[in-house]
Amino acid sequence: MPGSTEKARAAMAHETPRHWDRTLRERLRAGEAAALAELYDRFSTLAHSIAQRILEDETLTEHTVQELFCSLWESPERYDPAEGPLRSWVATEAHRRALECLRGRDGARGAPERLARQLRAASTAARADYIVTSMPAPLRDALELARFQQRDCHQVAEELGITAAEARSRLRLGLQLLSTAGDYPAGPAAEGEP
Repeated sequence: MPGSTEKARAAMAHETPRHWDRTLRERLRAGEAAALAELYDRFSTLAHSIAQRILEDETLTEHTVQELFCSLWESPERYDPAEGPLRSWVATEAHRRALECLRGRDGARGAPERLARQLRAASTAARADYIVTSMPAPLRDALELARFQQRDCHQVAEELGITAAEARSRLRLGLQLLSTAGDYPAGPAAEGEP
């Protein structure tokens, strides 16, 4: 069944076992170029989508993503497997670097209110992206079918091979998780903003 192969590949792209994260860091420490290529293949799309949502500029996004992977190549100890999955670290680092880039780019223009609004909006969008990519595969698959492929609840259930009640439950929980994206603080730039 081709659909299940695609789902398995998509799930693999999002989830890595802890031992893979630790092993990859050790391979980076040993200077293994193939480890960097593997890391980039697995997580560059995630980093790019987060940075792009914040920066809305392809050149700056590419530069930010390249800097992120170069920094990990040069200093693999920046990632500590004991603190969580490598995927989460990459997402957080892409978000942090993109916000720094945005502050630098727009801060020079002298528009702090506009910058604060942009940072809040970018943080919310990036947080939503991160929430979706961090969801368990069953929730993520249901949301992607409903949102991007315009499937209704019954079609989602049929395509995933679950009951309509289970599809509704997955969609409801996924949407509840997404609703928390707006509650995420934008950081120091937004303090004091109404």
